[in-house]
Amino acid sequence: MEQTKDTTVGVAHVFRGAFVHSTLEAPLEILDDTVLGVDKKGKIAFIEKGRDVKSLSAKWEFLLSDVRQLEPHEFIMPGLVDSHIHASQYSYSGTALDLPLLQWLNTYTFPVESQFKDLKFADKVYNKVVRRTLRNGTTTACYFATIHTDASLLLGEIADKLGQRALVGKVCMDCNDAVAHYKETTEDSSKETKRFIQELMEKKYPHVRPVVTPRFAISCTSALLHELGDIAKNNNLHIQSHISENKEECQVVQNLFKDLETYTDVYREHNLLTDKTVMAHGCYLTNRELDDFHKAGASISHCPNSNISLCSGMLDVRNALNHQVKVGLGTDVGGGYSPSILDAMRRALMTSKALKIQDPNHQTLTFEEVFRLATLGGSQALSLDSETGNFEVGKDFDALVVNVCVPDGPMDICGPEPTKVLLEKFLNLGDDRNICEVYVAGRRVVPFADKAS
Repeated sequence: MEQTKDTTVGVAHVFRGAFVHSTLEAPLEILDDTVLGVDKKGKIAFIEKGRDVKSLSAKWEFLLSDVRQLEPHEFIMPGLVDSHIHASQYSYSGTALDLPLLQWLNTYTFPVESQFKDLKFADKVYNKVVRRTLRNGTTTACYFATIHTDASLLLGEIADKLGQRALVGKVCMDCNDAVAHYKETTEDSSKETKRFIQELMEKKYPHVRPVVTPRFAISCTSALLHELGDIAKNNNLHIQSHISENKEECQVVQNLFKDLETYTDVYREHNLLTDKTVMAHGCYLTNRELDDFHKAGASISHCPNSNISLCSGMLDVRNALNHQVKVGLGTDVGGGYSPSILDAMRRALMTSKALKIQDPNHQTLTFEEVFRLATLGGSQALSLDSETGNFEVGKDFDALVVNVCVPDGPMDICGPEPTKVLLEKFLNLGDDRNICEVYVAGRRVVPFADKAS
């Protein structure tokens, strides 16, 4: 007898097939022939064995014909998390990688970022970067914007409109000798940060939040750092910045803050090292500093493309993990030339292997561990793991539907392969063509509803 459907109850989506994700216990868990339901609020309602689909259909009141059956060459994985990306630098990504960090900032970055006072320019760039990252499977992004409050608010609006989960930061900097017109006074930076936070939160976007964003210790006075630490504490907000990216930067920080022993001490003394802090790079953090990160619950965003492209250094992720520090992956566009976290995974593996060449005793990362860094690890780094990062009942359904045999795709599959092999091939060989659908909190955001590029 045919089932009848009550549209007032039940689920919004039901998928059956292969799922892959990470847990706290295992970097990779493969769930073949699994059925997963997403409720009408976008949360995972159930995840059970495929053989139980009939009983689940009765319990959750969906039709068996509503079940999306995946093909043998398809699987579903959690959405990718970019824990560090400069949305404002996307316009020149893929170029301007000929200088070390501080000269690169002065020559390319600051002049480009100063253009974002023009909201038409900001709208064009920010629409492109959010669309591009979504197409590449980034369901969560932690964005640096610029010092311009209205343009930063626009980035939040665009992320909400297109459906991306985002932390958006108005950059704060009251020191900049290289480009004099691209900086703020201490008072204005504090005031505009408060306005940015208030206006963004008043929008009540369901998945876009403000993040307190001192650019880095070199570009902020101690007075501004104290102000930002207080703002973050009083509003219980996320914090993002940079730390120990290259040796010259570390030396400048040491010269500026002579009374403090380490770069980490600078942030800690200004109440900017918390369990909601994510710091990009960390190539030269000492073991003592890693212990400080662990004690504070702070995180590192590993940005291997940028670290190599700007010849900054190489983060020993294994050592950070051994110190029980939360680590996610970042593209660091535009210091990193690729907006894809797939690229970040590959560069993370290569960096780990380069460290192995230097030290035969180094334990390289596995592809399973890097997969976790890109998904659950990223959500942990951004303190969002109670909401997203893997497939657990009650979490938001942030997910990618991957087809490794998409027509005219980047790889060839020569016969039936187990799900683990399909995943590894996708991580090493795949690109946005293999990502057929992207979901954020149960909403399908890719393919896009419109055709704008």
